[in-house]
Amino acid sequence: MIKDKQPVHHHPPQGFRDRFAYRLVKFMRFFADAFFAKRYGNRAVVLETVAAVPGMVAGALQHLRALRRMESDRGWIRVLLDEAENERMHLMTFIEIAQPSRLERLLVVGVQGVFYNLFFLLYVFSPRTAHRIVGYLEEEAVYSYTEYLAGVDNGSYPNVPAPQVALDYWKLAPGTLLREVIVLIRADEAHHRDVNHQFSDELAHAQD
Repeated sequence: MIKDKQPVHHHPPQGFRDRFAYRLVKFMRFFADAFFAKRYGNRAVVLETVAAVPGMVAGALQHLRALRRMESDRGWIRVLLDEAENERMHLMTFIEIAQPSRLERLLVVGVQGVFYNLFFLLYVFSPRTAHRIVGYLEEEAVYSYTEYLAGVDNGSYPNVPAPQVALDYWKLAPGTLLREVIVLIRADEAHHRDVNHQFSDELAHAQD
């Protein structure tokens, strides 16, 4: 069985930008809780659709920035694009598990459209704040997947076989169950959390 010990990590907000990012994410969490309640598989579908946006937007803008300035990207582009791809594979996994309804698919289209454009504008004007928002979004993702995992462990949610897309992506053995996939996805989200907080810190130091 895959080890699932996941230390809790929270970046305390420091200054106005951090507090804005933190409160915005908590506001978004409120609506997610109200709409999905304890339907964590369906919540994951919408969450991962949104989560796949920042890496692609930030990677593209960092790419253009490096071209304009004719300088190194410090390895950020590949990290951000890998993050976007990783989040997309989370989505592909939970689509197979949750089988979202037409309403939820329509919600995905609307939420993604709004979030993409807002995040693009935010990243143009304040990449530091944008990365901090993603860091806090990933903190909430870790928390949500921890709750999902607890529900699987206590029998609230069935520990169904992992879909083939998950077996292929994480190179898992046939017969692997959902619980082990949730552990892996939560670890991915924890990594994205730490990377985005680090990027925000680096940008803050560069502005000092």
